[in-house]
Amino acid sequence: MRVMRTGLLSIALMALTAFAEETDLTAGLMNGAEPLPGITTSGQPDEASLNSLAAAGYVAVIDLRSESEDRGFDEKGLVEALGMNYISIPVSGAGGVSYDNAALLDQSLSGIDGPVLVHCASSNRVGALLSLREKMHGASTEDALNLGLAAGLSSLRPAVEEQLNAQ
Repeated sequence: MRVMRTGLLSIALMALTAFAEETDLTAGLMNGAEPLPGITTSGQPDEASLNSLAAAGYVAVIDLRSESEDRGFDEKGLVEALGMNYISIPVSGAGGVSYDNAALLDQSLSGIDGPVLVHCASSNRVGALLSLREKMHGASTEDALNLGLAAGLSSLRPAVEEQLNAQ
């Protein structure tokens, strides 16, 4: 019985440690979340967050912001200097919330072997595209919307609902 308790305690401690590590990474990110295994979502990361993600084994950053949006530093240069891949999929507001852009995101994610950060300015566009991507993969409208909300969807919700209901 003592061996069984020790084993269960070890499993519980490992689970708590894994949860704490995940929480620490997302806690440093604006609107940080992990709505899907291996996919972290957030608003604009800062340099310290990108350093932490690289140290934690992240292999890529997908940036949904347009080139004209100021990041405050050379994000692409820093991401690549840290040994991660940088992928840009510019999404401009509600007009960029489309199944075409969701397909580009899906294609990019399918080519990545390891944890990835997907971000925009606030995580709103991230949630929008992940919602449409989920619907593309056969999810119900409700499940797709819930995933988007978990990933940061907020003010773009009406545009996402319109797309989800039109599919």
